[in-house]
Amino acid sequence: MECCHAAVSSLSWTLIVGGVAYLLRQRRMCAPYGRYTPGEGWCCPAGLGWFVQEVPAFLLPLLLLLLPGEEASDPGRSEQSTGRTLLLCAFMMHYFHRSVIYSFLTRGRPVPVPIVLYAAIFCSLNGFLQGHHLLHCAHFERTWTTHARLAAGFLLFLVGMIINIHSDHILRSLRKPGETVYRIPHGGMFEFVSGANYFGEILEWTGFAVAAWSLPSFAFAFFTACSIGPRAYHHHRDYMQRFEDYPRSRKAVLPFVF
Repeated sequence: MECCHAAVSSLSWTLIVGGVAYLLRQRRMCAPYGRYTPGEGWCCPAGLGWFVQEVPAFLLPLLLLLLPGEEASDPGRSEQSTGRTLLLCAFMMHYFHRSVIYSFLTRGRPVPVPIVLYAAIFCSLNGFLQGHHLLHCAHFERTWTTHARLAAGFLLFLVGMIINIHSDHILRSLRKPGETVYRIPHGGMFEFVSGANYFGEILEWTGFAVAAWSLPSFAFAFFTACSIGPRAYHHHRDYMQRFEDYPRSRKAVLPFVF
């Protein structure tokens, strides 16, 4: 058990340090994919790239979930299995949508191969971390505060996922098949922020962290905010420069704040 917690703690702190490093890097330049893709280098179709990079975060927790666990020999842990399994299924639900549904629907630009590989490594490590911690390390006390926190976290997660999916739909509807032009998005959370899809994803993993209440879930939520928060800011700045009639009241990623 001590080895388990040591590995989980090390991976979690790696995510936190990596999030800080990523944040500092993106202060100078945005990650080179999407509208910031350089003209040279190897790229793969957007749908294939998203599938390859995101699917490990779905498959690894699924594998851990299907493998025999400790519940059969430990009735005490079996009583907690529902909450832990629901949290893991919420995590997997996001990545099933991202790797299967979103990758099929996306009309984005080709993705540089190095970006796909780096993202696949991250999703593999994070998928293992969240799955292993929830199934083999996490412990939930049976109190009303725990139940209230789980309920609040799940609610935030679901609201964030709905915002994320709806915002992606709005962005896709701006283009016809084969187009790569940029237009001003309207509707939903885009009335408040330029990065509505990013706001939804940050809200998702914040809710996940509230529900799980653990170092790994906090580390993932922190890394998410550090990686896509600055990207939302760069998108916001690009919109403002690209379109003279862009709504000046919109913020970058946090409604009414930033």
